Amino acid sequence: MNDESQKKTGSPTPEELREQVERTRDELGQTVEALAGKADVKAQAKAKTAAAKEQAAERATAAKKQAAEKTAEVREQAAEKSAELKEQAAEKTAELKEQAAAKSAELKEQTAEKTAAVKEQAAAATAQIREKTAQAAQAVKDKTPESVQEKTAQAATQVRESAARAGQFATDHTPDPLLEKADRVAKAARANRTPLLAGGALLIAFLLIRRSRGRAK
Repeated sequence: MNDESQKKTGSPTPEELREQVERTRDELGQTVEALAGKADVKAQAKAKTAAAKEQAAERATAAKKQAAEKTAEVREQAAEKSAELKEQAAEKTAELKEQAAAKSAELKEQTAEKTAAVKEQAAAATAQIREKTAQAAQAVKDKTPESVQEKTAQAATQVRESAARAGQFATDHTPDPLLEKADRVAKAARANRTPLLAGGALLIAFLLIRRSRGRAK
């Protein structure tokens, strides 16, 4: 069978069949490419979404890491600053305590020196008063007749007895706070008892001398 007979009968020739196959292949290829392209777009979209999620997760992780590092750094700086301030405060406190101790020691030393000086001056004044009182008492005694001396002794005895009675009366009728104060005064008086007794004796002798002279006139 030739070509013409095939055309007459309507059957395609081998060449036409090849062309049809080629066209079919091309159409199938285009269809496959189109389908592949659509599938590729979805895959790319999924890939992009996955990549975006991964990048977001990485960024979040990095941000958290940076925040944690920054927080740790801030805490470390705060701890160092706090330790530094505590050390400075401790040094300042120690310095102030040392200065206060030195000042206190200086004041104590000055007070002790002044107290010693006052005691020394008081002792010297007391000794001088005692010496002058003794001298005056001796002078009065030398110039006083024996009769007057006897009367002076009797008067001193009477004065002591009267003072004792008055003291006992005052003790019985005086509140305790006043008794304590009087006791302190008595202790101070006993400390200077010799000058006071000598002075009292002088006063009594002087009064008796004046009295005897007045009678003589």
